[in-house]
Amino acid sequence: MSTPNIGIAIAAPSGRPPDPAALELGVRRLRAQGFLVHNYYDDDKKFQRFGGSDEWRLAQLNAAAADPAVQVVIALRGSYGMSRLLPKIDFGKMAESGKLFVGYSDFTAFQMPLLKQTGRISFAGPMICDDFIRPEPVAYTMEQFWDCLRGPTHAVRGTVADGTADNPRIDVSGRLWGGNLAMVVSLLGTPYFQALEQGILFLEDISEHPYRVERMVLQLYYAGALEGQRALVLGDFSGYKLGPMDNGYDFETMLAYLRATLPMPVLTGLPFGHIKERATLPYGGMADLRSAPRGFDLTLSDYPTL
Repeated sequence: MSTPNIGIAIAAPSGRPPDPAALELGVRRLRAQGFLVHNYYDDDKKFQRFGGSDEWRLAQLNAAAADPAVQVVIALRGSYGMSRLLPKIDFGKMAESGKLFVGYSDFTAFQMPLLKQTGRISFAGPMICDDFIRPEPVAYTMEQFWDCLRGPTHAVRGTVADGTADNPRIDVSGRLWGGNLAMVVSLLGTPYFQALEQGILFLEDISEHPYRVERMVLQLYYAGALEGQRALVLGDFSGYKLGPMDNGYDFETMLAYLRATLPMPVLTGLPFGHIKERATLPYGGMADLRSAPRGFDLTLSDYPTL
């Protein structure tokens, strides 16, 4: 894509990079592509597992939002840490900055209160580590990202994996919300949680056994967060290991139970989560969802763009 005068800020509100040298390579690569990169992470200020102390990580967010040369703020990585910052973040200032905030996983804890408190839409999409530091960037992930940010509409095709039961046929519309399942559930019952009325909920997670996925989804259901939802769309749930005690209880069994229990259609096949080929999704954007048995089309609109 053409990149003149597009300023990208890198901030680490959660974890620190596994390899600081790879981060520098990613910065150089972005600059070679014509982006104006403003890296607010300083590896000398890393703290424990975090990209700095709570105060320093908050300062990175604030500086990125205040920089007039920046249009896009990309989280360095997920892991953990955003939850510590929530009471200290001025979401009004984040929204007023006009920046396009991008991330996923732990960044879900920023996206939900940003939308709740200000109505500002952000983007569930790639992060610097590891999407922008791979030896060979993944074409689908990069194309999805820039196509979405350019707008004004964006399309995502979902495909049901081999061995997974068919999706139901549906044709529904609603505001898109969700993200990382563990982070969504962690906000439940706090001032930062918001279930969008008549929305379309998307979820993903990593290293969560199917019974834990079921338990967290049921927690959302029992708490009333799924009331009136048009659909639940599942992304990638991998990284777990089944054992002898599961006795046939696997992801497909869990999926069948959810479909029999929840009051909305449940779809699989969303290319989103802790995977290489990842869609970009406007958190809070309008979504039109049309599903057939082996796949679906998600058309997104009404969100801020570059």
